[in-house]
Amino acid sequence: MEIWINPACSKCRSALSLLDAEGAEYTVRRYLEDVPGEAEIEDVLTRLGLEPWDITRTQEPVAKELNLKDREAWPRDASGRARWIKALSEHPKLIQRPIITAEDGSAVVARSEEAVRDAMGRG
Repeated sequence: MEIWINPACSKCRSALSLLDAEGAEYTVRRYLEDVPGEAEIEDVLTRLGLEPWDITRTQEPVAKELNLKDREAWPRDASGRARWIKALSEHPKLIQRPIITAEDGSAVVARSEEAVRDAMGRG
């Protein structure tokens, strides 16, 4: 499994601590340095079963600069999906964290202990 983290994030550090405590095998991806491309974000969204706006950190300063809360400029439907994905790739700070991709092809936004354990249980 792989975990996308920002080392400055307390939720990411908690997830890593739990993975280590449980002896899980995983790879760390510092996604602010190793930025996922649009195709990777699309893949993770499919694995999560979510839309790009579902994993967007709308309180980030860049989100405010882009005016992501303006639903006319940033529609949350099929017409705006590609633009959202592009924004996440161009501004990785917008991506919710941590995200764990499991061996079974699924993924979870692992912001809670339960979500981390769920990901571990998926292989």
